[in-house]
Amino acid sequence: MKVKTILVSQPVPKTENSPYQELSDKQKVKIDFVPFIHVEGVEAKEVRAQKIDLNNYTAIILNSRTAVNHFFRIAEEMRFTVPDEMKYFCQSEAVAYYLQKYVVYRKRKIYVGKRTFPELIKIIKKYKDEKFLFPTSDKLKENIPEALNNASINWDRGIFYKTVVSDLSDLENVFYDILVFFSPSGIDSLFKNFPNFKQNNTRIAVFGNSTVEAATKAGLKCNIKVPTPETPSMTMALKKYIVEANKR
Repeated sequence: MKVKTILVSQPVPKTENSPYQELSDKQKVKIDFVPFIHVEGVEAKEVRAQKIDLNNYTAIILNSRTAVNHFFRIAEEMRFTVPDEMKYFCQSEAVAYYLQKYVVYRKRKIYVGKRTFPELIKIIKKYKDEKFLFPTSDKLKENIPEALNNASINWDRGIFYKTVVSDLSDLENVFYDILVFFSPSGIDSLFKNFPNFKQNNTRIAVFGNSTVEAATKAGLKCNIKVPTPETPSMTMALKKYIVEANKR
């Protein structure tokens, strides 16, 4: 069956010339963006209930810009002045640069991983005398705490924000040729909003092994799996599939 419509389960890209816009223009397909999940901050009293006292930490592990936002939000709610000597361990340059929203970058001790958490662990291992706080969402890959524990790091996890299922009731009678998912939470949201969802002729595109696993477990057939050596990005995989499907 030909592809004319695609629903991406994420917010609209902020960049004007996004790869999705190019895909839409060149392949003549309609692409809509609807976030299936969103983030809500945890209140300061809930953080205190986790026995988190910000005074106890000398270093912060930050694996996303969302984590940056919610760490400083909680600090403000707790009326905690983040000391200048606080060390920040950021998973990527994008996260590190985002810190400039809250601190004077050149005057702070900021350590940056290349991109993945295992790469950041290599840096963290050099600072075992620090007491680390890791502000996260309620959903965290199991291998991350394991890696920190295996490295004998003195750290605590604080749940500062939660991943919440979005209300998708507006989509109840809307049908798309392809649904695109980037996380198991997106799959979870689909079935919480539509418990009786049947795939029928809808194609499912998924990014990452954990998303493939969640989709398969939910009884979905994954027609497009990303990344692969041939198609490392979702837009490349969608283009390849659309070109082949629309030839028929």
